[in-house]
This record gives sequence, C-alpha cells and structure tokens, in this order.
Amino acid sequence: MSATNHFDAVILGAGAAGMMCAAVAGQRGLRVALIDHATRLAEKIRISGGGRCNFTNLGAGGAHGFLSANPAFCRSALARYTPHDFLGLLARHRISWHEKHRGQLFCDDSSEAVIRMLQRECDGGGVTWHMGCEVKAVRAAEPRAGARFELDTSAGRLSAAHLVVATGGMAIPQLGATDFALGLARQFGLKVIEPRPALVPLTFDAEAWAAFTPLAGAALEVDIATGKGRRAGHFREDLLFTHRGLSGPAVLQISSYWEPGQAILVDLLPDQNDWAEALCAGKSGNRQHLDRVLAQYLPRRLAEQWLEHVWQPGGGQRRLADVADRDLRRLAEGLGQWRLVPSGTAGYRKAEVMRGGVDTRELDQHSMQARKQPGLYFVGEAVDVTGWLGGYNFQWAWASAVACGRAL
Repeated sequence: MSATNHFDAVILGAGAAGMMCAAVAGQRGLRVALIDHATRLAEKIRISGGGRCNFTNLGAGGAHGFLSANPAFCRSALARYTPHDFLGLLARHRISWHEKHRGQLFCDDSSEAVIRMLQRECDGGGVTWHMGCEVKAVRAAEPRAGARFELDTSAGRLSAAHLVVATGGMAIPQLGATDFALGLARQFGLKVIEPRPALVPLTFDAEAWAAFTPLAGAALEVDIATGKGRRAGHFREDLLFTHRGLSGPAVLQISSYWEPGQAILVDLLPDQNDWAEALCAGKSGNRQHLDRVLAQYLPRRLAEQWLEHVWQPGGGQRRLADVADRDLRRLAEGLGQWRLVPSGTAGYRKAEVMRGGVDTRELDQHSMQARKQPGLYFVGEAVDVTGWLGGYNFQWAWASAVACGRAL
C-alpha cells in the first residue's frame, strides 16, 4: 500500500458528524480521508429547518431529551461538547443565528452557511475529500505499519489505522440514506438495536380514519402522551391532521416513544381543565348546539367530526341546555383523553431520523470506539441515541463526532 493511500483515519460519511469528526482529527495533525457516496455534500443539513438548519437546541446539553436502550451513554459526549461550544464555532465563522421557541436555534440565513463552515474546518485540517466514492468492501487488516483496516473503493484501495463510520441511519432514503452503518457493525460482530423510523407521522387504518380525512390541514396545540415508565413520552406541541393520520411536532415527538399496538392519548383541550364544570354551570336556557359550543375551543370542522364520530352520532346537534351534566363530564373526559391506536408510521421516507442503531453497550462512551474491534468507531445517527425534535439530533452529531475526533 503506497503512502498516498494510507491514512491515520478514514471517515465514512460526509454529513454533520463525519465532517465535524474529520475537521477535529485533521486539525490535531492526523492524516484524514473523508468518503461519501453522494456527489453533493450534506443534503440533510441543507434541507433541515426549512433550509435554515436547526443546528442545535439550548436544552441539548445533557442526556435529557435523548432516547436510547442505554440512556446514560450519551451524557459524557454531550457534556464535553455543548450547544454553547457549537455557538462558539459559528461565531468564529461569523454565522448569525436566532432562537425560536423551546430553545431551537436556526441560521439567520441559509443552511449552506453551516455546510461551508464545516468544509472550511475540514480544509483547515488538510482533509482529503472523496465525494461520489463507493465503498465496495471493508475488512480488518493485519496491523502492520499502522494499518488496521483496508477499504476497496471506487477511488482505489485505502488503508487506515482508524475507521470512523458516520454514514447515518435509514431516514430519508431519497437523499441516499442506507443501512450501511448497521451492516458494517454486524460484520464486525457488534450488536444492533432494532432500527425503525422516528420523528415521523403516524398513520391509521384507512377505513377507521375516513371520518377524519376531511380535516387534513387542520392544526391545534395539544398534550400528547404514550408509553409507560422509562419509555413514557409526554409533550405539549402542535398537532396536524393529514389524509392518512396525524403529524405536526406533537406527533413527530411522540412517534419516537410509540410502540406498535400502543395507544396514544391526546388532550384536545389542554388548557380547559374546568371546561365541563363551566358548561354545567352555564347551560341553563342555552339553546346553542354542542358543535357550536365546542367550535369556540377547537377548529370548527374538528369539533363537528369529533362529536359525530367519537362521542355519539348526532351529538353535535344536541342543545347544550338539554345535555345532562354527567354527559358533559363524559364529553370533557373524552376530549381530554382521546385514545387512538395508530396502525403504523409514514416510514423512513417521511421520518427525520432513525431510532435504534449500533448498541451503545458495544462502544466506549468517551471515544465512540467499538470495544470488540480496536480502531473502529461509530458516531452520529448510526448509534442508538435519538434526540427530540428541534436540534437535539444535530447536537448529538456534533458531540459524538468531537469526542471521536479528539480520541483518534
């Protein structure tokens, strides 16, 4: 193997985690090659946040807001590279940003600013780029002359002392996402937590959902919950009705906690705890129909459909004065705990991230190195660490990549 084809580290995947890791390692003096099968750089960064890149969240500095079969694993990396550390990097590159609700941080301009920043950081570390490069085979090599791994690629055979897998998960396959990282982990004997779409719309049986199909586009703020114990999720976010089911931030968040066959509970009136009692107290002589009363609190079409298809047929046409107190309390209880059982999700094409991945019990939490295979590392979405909506997954990408880049 010629010296020109040997590297201290080969990093697979030129996305958020891959570029960050390459930049850190390169600037520490290592000879680094960065490989990606795509010809265009960092498409997931480019489309994120509506094109403005929701690059982190102020609340993403610890393990809270992250899901994993081994929840404590991510704590070390996140503590050592925080959202404020990334803001410092943006400041050095004079990239302006703004905060939206719940600590979500976005570029003032385009996501391209973050991509260009990472490119410049890599170039500052002398990183060798191989874009549009197919990796055909990876194998462990006899550790001679510092080479633990050999790779057959469309750019030729490469060797490296360290191999970092930053190829992401299976979400958004239309942008080139694959299960490459999981296959490579299994090749080297590492366990994988079952992958599935996360931060994804939930779907329902077509016949059962037919009554709500006309509500597509309707949105409102709700409380939403599912699961029990450590696997319980609860959020106050906006919910969006679609032709096939439910979406919006509330559902994307809860989808990471939802298990097939489980119910989700939706509180359609989260700020109306005494709603039933108020109706009971004020119903005397009130000739308004229930659907008109409820439409004061919910989108009108939702009020009509919910009363007709969830509460009781014709219920919306009952006059408030004619409804017994016990029925009003039952109505309020139903609105506060609307129980729905999704049939599935909208799949990886609509998912923002993959849940599951390389089992963190196979990795060292300080370096991201595989315990069974010295020199092999996994970072970013390929690892079984899944963040909440709103910049958490980017923060995991930065933090895990920096931990790895410093350890190489």
